[in-house]
Amino acid sequence: MTQLLDLGPHAGFILASFGITTVVIAALFGWILADHAALKGKLAELERQGVRRRSGARPSGTPS
Repeated sequence: MTQLLDLGPHAGFILASFGITTVVIAALFGWILADHAALKGKLAELERQGVRRRSGARPSGTPS
């Protein structure tokens, strides 16, 4: 087990880089979740106002 944890003279750098990477990935994940909630709220507001998607209706004369 000690061989697994023996990171040599660069242990501080290695552990710090793993820690920083973990924090950055967690922050990105949180940002994605917050953005998802914000966009979901905007979409609900648009649907409440009756706004529809442009791709939902086809103009007349358009082949299907």
